[in-house]
Amino acid sequence: MNILILGYGKMGRSIEKIATDRGHNIVEIIDLGNIDILDSLEPDKIDVAIEFSQPDAAFENIMKCMTKGIKVVSGTTGWLDKKQVIEDACKKNNGSFFYASNYSIGVNLFLQLNKYLARIMSDYPQYIPEMTEIHHTEKKDAPSGTAITLAEDLILENSAIKGWENQAVEDKNTLAITSKREGMVPGTHSLRYISDIDQIEITHEAFGREGFALGAVMVAEWIINQTGLLSMNDFLKI
Repeated sequence: MNILILGYGKMGRSIEKIATDRGHNIVEIIDLGNIDILDSLEPDKIDVAIEFSQPDAAFENIMKCMTKGIKVVSGTTGWLDKKQVIEDACKKNNGSFFYASNYSIGVNLFLQLNKYLARIMSDYPQYIPEMTEIHHTEKKDAPSGTAITLAEDLILENSAIKGWENQAVEDKNTLAITSKREGMVPGTHSLRYISDIDQIEITHEAFGREGFALGAVMVAEWIINQTGLLSMNDFLKI
């Protein structure tokens, strides 16, 4: 498989290593220093682009791939206000666009657990939900994309919760998210349901970036034979 890597930070480097270890060819690596190369790349020599760039570069990078007919696996967060434009371009070009806020298999199982717990806890309003997410100090956005996904899923399953804020709140109908940036923490997400007498907590803690990078490469291998707008639910057959 011929892979274009967009973004060469820690995730980009991990993806490069795992992809080459699995026998794939890296056609080109594009980062801030050579962004213009993307305009001249020949799409018939690229099977898929794996995009983990910066929030302010992600939209343009993905859009260029969509117009060239290059399949895209994207994991950058912080730009999703423009996601509908990308999805429209994907449909227009009969392309393939896969987005996930987190490519860890464990995290995506955790997302399903979150939805299930939110559904059953909706019958017990005495339990007030709150969330904490912890990442490394180099992470640009807060809350994390995974935290936002967790929050949005919780709100869909629990009609009492009307929205979320990235700070402490007094409104019991608003989910409070606390974002912490510490050292080189790969990522920890915890959801708690707190009552006056006890609490229920679920947590996912990543031990390294390998799980995220491996998941992205596995999705890239899978998307070769797929068309349309795709997600981890499609990949995991959930």
